[in-house]
Amino acid sequence: MLLIPAIDLKDGKCVRLKQGRMEDDTVFSDDPVAVASHWVERGARRLHLVDLNGAFAGEPVNGEIVKAIAKAHPDLPIQIGGGIRSPEIIQAYLDAGVQWVIIGTKAVNEPAFVKAMCEQFPGHIIVGLDAKDGKVATDGWANVTDVDVIDLAKQFENDGVSAIVYTDISRDGMLQGVNVDATVRLA
Repeated sequence: MLLIPAIDLKDGKCVRLKQGRMEDDTVFSDDPVAVASHWVERGARRLHLVDLNGAFAGEPVNGEIVKAIAKAHPDLPIQIGGGIRSPEIIQAYLDAGVQWVIIGTKAVNEPAFVKAMCEQFPGHIIVGLDAKDGKVATDGWANVTDVDVIDLAKQFENDGVSAIVYTDISRDGMLQGVNVDATVRLA
């Protein structure tokens, strides 16, 4: 089994949001590189990073921190999401040592972009699908669409994505565990 620790980045710090609300955060550390090192020292074989500011801004905001983590741990596979909406951003992250980029909002708004990026960057693209009550949310969870998360996930099956990262917004940050029923339907 592969457990992947996650670090959410906001304003250069490690935080946890409650149900995706930027104003409802808890700061866990002012040093994301040290937190990544903590996980590596405890045996992490992969790391999941989210640039929360980037998700809202539509472009990376905490990119230098991501690069610093990749530089500090060059053998650690890293996946990053939040504000990844162009091939140039994808290339910059891959050049910095990140193995996978997670496309969320852009995947929902422009599904053809995912296929094109899978062709341009084979093996490096993950789709992030965030949902509330089964409907896909975008823009850092600020907008809930009418798109069914299961239907959209099936559309990406043949595009060559390496994985799909699914988040049930209603449970995120609430210490309620995984929404097993929704995850089973998605699988």
